[in-house]
Amino acid sequence: MKKPVVIKIGGAILDGYNQGNTSALTALLTVIASLKDQPVVIVHGGGCVVDEMLAQAGFVTEKKHGLRVTPKAQMPIISGALAGNVNKAIVASAASLKLPAVGLSLTDGQMVQCQLSPLGLGQVGVPKPYSSALLDTLLSANFLPIVSSIGALENGDLVNVNADDAAVVICQLLNADLLLLTDVNGVKGATGEYLSSLNGEQAEALINSGVIAGGMTAKVNAALQAANKLRRSIAVASWQSPEQIIDLLNGANIGTRIQPSI
Repeated sequence: MKKPVVIKIGGAILDGYNQGNTSALTALLTVIASLKDQPVVIVHGGGCVVDEMLAQAGFVTEKKHGLRVTPKAQMPIISGALAGNVNKAIVASAASLKLPAVGLSLTDGQMVQCQLSPLGLGQVGVPKPYSSALLDTLLSANFLPIVSSIGALENGDLVNVNADDAAVVICQLLNADLLLLTDVNGVKGATGEYLSSLNGEQAEALINSGVIAGGMTAKVNAALQAANKLRRSIAVASWQSPEQIIDLLNGANIGTRIQPSI
């Protein structure tokens, strides 16, 4: 079996789906369907859907350092949105293309263990890999696992996990390649150009100067973590050109390659 690839999706691709525009997600899944004999795991967030459902329930969304603050009272809505609504919508879209998709959360099959984040973010989990048995079984049987970023603490409490971090931990679990799909064509440098490559020292300087900010900060940090742990580069690219995934898997330099520290 080929080395698996973990593809993380979120942002506008899911916001568009939530608003009834299924074309971007369908285009991505169509490309995945064309990857013969290539094990794929999709990991997804869905913050836009969560924000909408929280607003409908009268909650206000707060973020720190690009990360969602998750009060315990919001967890039923957040877990229902991500592990329920968003996850099953992606599974159903995959099934419409004859892809044998299976919807999961991080806690299924004891794939991932979580501890509470020390950053004062409420019910936010820090994930670590635990067991690949379930994913190994599904991938060997040619299923397409679709994993939501909902985990659990040792005591059984549900926690919200940053979807980029969730993708990294699944990547570690499978020793897989990782592709972080975002709303833009990569990471921008100080003069607004897209960078073909980025290392930890460069990223720190761009974050400190405010060039990299918001959600991209979390994405770059997650990619750096993955690159260092897996000892290989991680691609950050746009979901708007899903056909590029094939080129990326063949080693083409598309988007921004996050490099491990020496």
